[in-house]
Amino acid sequence: MDKELVQFQADLLASVKQMKARKVGRTTCVEVSPFTEARVKVGMTQTAFADLLGVSSRTLQDWEQGRRQPTGAAKTLLRVAAQHPEALRDLT
Repeated sequence: MDKELVQFQADLLASVKQMKARKVGRTTCVEVSPFTEARVKVGMTQTAFADLLGVSSRTLQDWEQGRRQPTGAAKTLLRVAAQHPEALRDLT
């Protein structure tokens, strides 16, 4: 058998044993934007939340991905969504 194939099989077997033992090789942490947090608290999809705020889905995506910042009334509505999500849920 090819030397590389034997090594691959051994590595694969070792990985399976680690998974079964619930050993973690690495942990990935994803930071969520405050805009995404607010939307999740309200419990809406990006499309529904964007419609509720009166902006396009693309604009909301830009806010959530940090490419743009909201201004004016949108900024205030996002603050309300973060602090009092039930208020926006009642509007739907």
